[in-house]
Amino acid sequence: MALPIPIQRAGRIVRSGGVVAYPTESVFGLGCMPDDDDAVARVLEIKERAAGPGLVLIAAELAQLRTWIDFPADARSLSSSAERPVTWVVPATDRVPLLIRGDNEGVAIRITTHPVAAALCAAARSPLVSTSANISGRPPTRSPYVVRRLFGDLVDYVVPGSCGPARGPSEIRDLRSGKILRAAVE
Repeated sequence: MALPIPIQRAGRIVRSGGVVAYPTESVFGLGCMPDDDDAVARVLEIKERAAGPGLVLIAAELAQLRTWIDFPADARSLSSSAERPVTWVVPATDRVPLLIRGDNEGVAIRITTHPVAAALCAAARSPLVSTSANISGRPPTRSPYVVRRLFGDLVDYVVPGSCGPARGPSEIRDLRSGKILRAAVE
């Protein structure tokens, strides 16, 4: 099945080192290829954010993360629903760059249930960096119009689409301990 033209375009842009904004389960995200240090640094610069907290990797399916994480014995626990997206902090492999991990030993991952975000991962043939489309410390946006107004030419493309039903950034849990590191926003 052929991917829609905007998704194909966004996939080409990220594969060539670009940064795109796209809808997710809850908010618009900024994304790029996780192994492109220049693109990842650009995402952090656009957000005016330090690398310390680390960044999330999203994937269309668990298999896209095979070289990025040390797979848990029960990988089924990594799934989430569109209504309640969950980002998991899992053990990282040596392949995960410091700009992605930040000051953490693990890496934050989410198997996205959003059709546009999942299609973008498929078009990129890779997991993608995913961080909310906002200036650090300000509220994230759910609107492609606001993304364009806020970032202008700082992003290479805004993928059309609507965000899912979740109302804020995903819950973040540590896979090993089950501890909630960030509660879901209601």
